[in-house]
Amino acid sequence: MRILFLVQGEGRGHLTQSISMGQILRTAGHEVVGAMVGSAVGRQIPSFFTDQIKAPVHYFNAPSIVYNGGGMNTKRTLLSLVRHLPTYIKSLHYIHKTIREIQPDLIISFYETYSGLYNIIYRTQIPMICVAHQYLILHPDFTSPKNSWLSRTLINLNSKAASWKASQRLALSFREMESLPDEKLIVVPPLLRQEIQDIFPVKNDFFLVYMTHHSLSGQIISWHLTHPEVRLHCFWDKADEPDELVYDDTLSFHRINSPKYLKMLGTCRALVTTAGFESVCEAMYLGKPVMMVPVPNHFEQECNALDGVISGAGVTSKTFDLSVLLDYLPHHVDQSAKFRHWYHRGNAMFIHNVEAFDKSGDVKNKTASATFS
Repeated sequence: MRILFLVQGEGRGHLTQSISMGQILRTAGHEVVGAMVGSAVGRQIPSFFTDQIKAPVHYFNAPSIVYNGGGMNTKRTLLSLVRHLPTYIKSLHYIHKTIREIQPDLIISFYETYSGLYNIIYRTQIPMICVAHQYLILHPDFTSPKNSWLSRTLINLNSKAASWKASQRLALSFREMESLPDEKLIVVPPLLRQEIQDIFPVKNDFFLVYMTHHSLSGQIISWHLTHPEVRLHCFWDKADEPDELVYDDTLSFHRINSPKYLKMLGTCRALVTTAGFESVCEAMYLGKPVMMVPVPNHFEQECNALDGVISGAGVTSKTFDLSVLLDYLPHHVDQSAKFRHWYHRGNAMFIHNVEAFDKSGDVKNKTASATFS
């Protein structure tokens, strides 16, 4: 089967999920004929993606979140959407032109904003499977933060819009939950890069920090100045800094580098991250406690943090006050064995769901959405 990826380039998670899916599909004899990646105007996709996706990459401009002061700025995000609307319309035409040229048998979308619009506007006959952790929030048994009805409604509307006319939604989850085939909602394990399985974890005396945006570094520096005895290695996306910026003897900032990050993840004492689903999953696989700090005004990350706590990943905090992590560590219970059991069921489930659809988008058999034991 010839498969084309549509990938949201915001953050690292959707990129690494597509890399992992590509590895799984090629092992099963399928061909990834291309990856179309959307990113903010002027923003660069990390080099690890082009190095590891093993398929031609096509870039286009897509809406993205605008940050300031360490949080999501809703007003500026909406203004950016309006300002760049002509560019985004051109991107939609470019997606259609590229798909028409490639003629894949199946499209897999990793929460790319344009996916649902493409299906509606161009009425494609090519089946599409949509993959993301965000689809789990559609599940009636998913636990949301308190007083979040409006936020949950809005993100679910976005998730439905991103998957309009899709043949299936695969909802990535920290833990097993019941699938809802009638709602086209199948709960599946996380998609992690296969390299994570080659890491033998050890515990050294430093905390690893991963931030989705370099503007969050100010909070890290503030805490560090009052706790200089704690060693910190931080990964950020600041393009105008060197590969490694040594702040002082116990604080360093590293430009995002996949092999370097995974090596440090395998040897750190604990991970501090902005509640990105993929980062938390990798830490759980390696048995690393996690402190999850949702980006302010970012409901999706608030959900990730709460779900991560329920799943035993670690602790959550509203700020990068690493003292919360220091207090938590003596009470952490390692969930890696349980998590790995769930994760290793994933390959068969992904292949089963991908191969269940013929070129018309119809399910070949009623067991396509079955949960494997």
